[in-house]
Amino acid sequence: MQERKLSIADIILIAGTRIALGAGIGLLFSNRLTREQRKAAGAALALVGGLTSIPLAINVRQTFRESSLRAAA
Repeated sequence: MQERKLSIADIILIAGTRIALGAGIGLLFSNRLTREQRKAAGAALALVGGLTSIPLAINVRQTFRESSLRAAA
């Protein structure tokens, strides 16, 4: 198993996007808000969580690739 290093900022951002995505999905299935409120809030949180995950995933992938190249050299 290879060891990967991420900064604290990366870990916080990754956790934040997971929270937004999870909260959005939770609101979509919740019954506490009106249907319109639930759909709007859930869709917005899920969209933000999903879209912000893309650049973070690219950053993590590049970090892993760079560390692999350094280990091979």
